[in-house]
Amino acid sequence: MNVLPIGSWVAVAVDWIKANLDGLLHVVSTVVSFLVDGLSFLLLMPWFYVVIIVAALIAWLVRSWKLAIGTVLSFGVIVAMGLWVPAMQTLALVLVAGLVTVLIAIPLGIWSARNATVRAVLKPVLDFMQTMPAFVYLIPAIVFFSIGVVPGFVATVIFALPPGVRFTELGIRGVDSETVEAGQSFGATPAQILRGIQLPLAMPTILAGVNQVIMLALSMAVIAGMAGADGLGKLVVEAISTVNIAKGVEAGLGVVLIAVFLDRVTASLGSLGEHPDSLLGMLARRRAARRLAASTVVVDQSPEAPAEEKELQHA
Repeated sequence: MNVLPIGSWVAVAVDWIKANLDGLLHVVSTVVSFLVDGLSFLLLMPWFYVVIIVAALIAWLVRSWKLAIGTVLSFGVIVAMGLWVPAMQTLALVLVAGLVTVLIAIPLGIWSARNATVRAVLKPVLDFMQTMPAFVYLIPAIVFFSIGVVPGFVATVIFALPPGVRFTELGIRGVDSETVEAGQSFGATPAQILRGIQLPLAMPTILAGVNQVIMLALSMAVIAGMAGADGLGKLVVEAISTVNIAKGVEAGLGVVLIAVFLDRVTASLGSLGEHPDSLLGMLARRRAARRLAASTVVVDQSPEAPAEEKELQHA
């Protein structure tokens, strides 16, 4: 006998939401479909080599020329396997879901770091979201939004949200209290302290959370394919249902190649300009060399320089 029918209560709540909030669900479905399909269209509109060149330039800009070459080779393998269209569909879903997740996670993390009550409420909720099997999220999502990209998007956002919130909270709370007190002693408001002290100092940790959000969003690609979302995940599901080893390996390899690119790029966001082989790092070194050269010229042209030269000549 089921003494505590929690599942039945959740089913009743889902049915109520479906019956009473159908208009809101339709708006969400329309917006999500527009964003994902629009980005997918933009990625597929130019020739594939244009997207590859742009991706390689981004890799060189933030990391190194080695990663740029690796990006060209990786995306070239995807093209050679005939998976360019599903790969771009997966990339569009991951980028949109990651962006939405970050826009939700960072404010929640800041709020949690600055309010103990919010933190106490969010902690068990995040634990629940992070430990619940991701497949479970698809059930109500499919009920709300039917088959397609939207339920996969919703499940992806829910699954990838907890690390973003936790890393943001950790970064804000990890800022040195003496630094915050120094800002308060100068009369800074809480908003000014947040913008000028806490967020800049916590940015490396927050960006590490962004990296984890992107990786978890990409790990949901296969599960999103089970809900009918187009992309590499759908090919993996088809390969499983037909026991097609070749198709499954190629689609899985495509996911891995995209994951490596996104991981290296997002991991480098916290140290822009610090990698010696990156384009930003090279430009930073050139600017530093120019400033040093300019300062040397100013010193050489100072009034004291001719006097020193005259003394040397008399000697």
